[in-house]
Amino acid sequence: MLEAKEGGKGGTCSELATTLKNALDYDHLTNCMRCGFCLPACPTFRETGIEAESPRGRIALMKAVADGLMDPDYAFETQMNHCLGCRACEPACPADVKYGQLLEQARDSVELHTKSHRWWVKLARRTAFDGMFPHQGRMRLLGGALRVYQQSGLRKLVRGSGLMRLFPKHMEQMERILPDASYRGVAEQIGSLHRAKGERVGTVGLFRGCIMDVLFTDTNKHTVELLNAAGFDVVIPETQNCCGALHAHSGEQAGAKALAKHNIQAFRAAGVDWIASNAGGCGALLVEYGHLLHDEPEWAESAAWFAKRSLDVSKLLVEHGRLQSAAAAAVAASQAQGTAAGCGGSCGGGISFASADKVRITYQDSCHLRNVMRSPEAPRKLMRSVANAEFVELYESDRCCGSAGIYNLTQPEMASQILDHKMDHVKRTEAHYLLTSNPGCLLQMKLGIEKHGMSGKMEAVHLVDFLHERLCKTER
Repeated sequence: MLEAKEGGKGGTCSELATTLKNALDYDHLTNCMRCGFCLPACPTFRETGIEAESPRGRIALMKAVADGLMDPDYAFETQMNHCLGCRACEPACPADVKYGQLLEQARDSVELHTKSHRWWVKLARRTAFDGMFPHQGRMRLLGGALRVYQQSGLRKLVRGSGLMRLFPKHMEQMERILPDASYRGVAEQIGSLHRAKGERVGTVGLFRGCIMDVLFTDTNKHTVELLNAAGFDVVIPETQNCCGALHAHSGEQAGAKALAKHNIQAFRAAGVDWIASNAGGCGALLVEYGHLLHDEPEWAESAAWFAKRSLDVSKLLVEHGRLQSAAAAAVAASQAQGTAAGCGGSCGGGISFASADKVRITYQDSCHLRNVMRSPEAPRKLMRSVANAEFVELYESDRCCGSAGIYNLTQPEMASQILDHKMDHVKRTEAHYLLTSNPGCLLQMKLGIEKHGMSGKMEAVHLVDFLHERLCKTER
């Protein structure tokens, strides 16, 4: 996999090896005790049983390069890209090795020197990372184009003609489960300022995301309404942009930093108490803006200000919002007399949730919400607070579903294997709703339901949308 260097430090090394030596955090490399606790937590190691497919193995490869013992080749690059970046290894690590940071440093170095990308891959990356994601207006244009495709009859024509069979199978499957896109984001549809209902708790800035605002605009709107009902004023800074997570995870550190600085300025100018995210993948980078900009001292204070205020919407509701118990929701539900949309009753001094019909629900964790933001309990507390809903814990819900940003597009074979195992566990829950807290996970779960013939029996839904539909309406 790696070419040994002649004479260790005295030998010649590639430009990539030099870049890696300068980029990798050597303290974290040496903190790895090779204990192996990360092995059972790692999805790729569990699938293959190969040491190099584990966090410990990848760290060993990075350290060998940093120590001048080996020169990285194409196999090294492939191994770095084969990692999902789910970071399940971090909670399992007794030495608190920041594997995710090492991975991003390695990938950024690889992208500076790689010669493996074909011309169309380079064009696609440049278009996505430079031409689309940093520009909200262009993302909305993309959403508009996708909406025309979906609503004009063109989609039906393309599917009927068999044109989709010209694409790889995983692309054809993904096209089938895409939700209806929007060319107008949440701020364009409902405005940028929304006042709390009842007693005010504080002011929240909504991080609306890029994919979220194009494919899941309604989820963003529902997030605003939940926060308002829980006592928060909500502002949506119009100058915010993409979080930079896809850039950071794909070796585009410079782009991620530029986006982070722009967001810090936008939300600081808004004077918010908290910054709410409803996408685990976005939120995980938002709370690490301090690390992302660690080598730029002039940004240290602002990045720390931003990071400590960034919370997932579930944690914000549970820890700071006016949230009532399932018992209160049950009382409100009985008052509603079976109203379908929410309980319809008066819930008094806080929000509560009730389902008109008895339902069974389960939950697939967002890896980054669980492993980076360390918020596994808040979503579960919210789900357990829904009256007339039975929460069933999904076996290995903490294991990655295979989405991992764009991993299911760049590594479809491994992603498909992981998803198949996930759906075996999902089937056993016999749940009516499969909930999650991240758009990528949601699309992957929709794909799994479609692929495994479970459509009509189970529906994949964002946690926010599930709660919003069952929100008890408070009479003021």
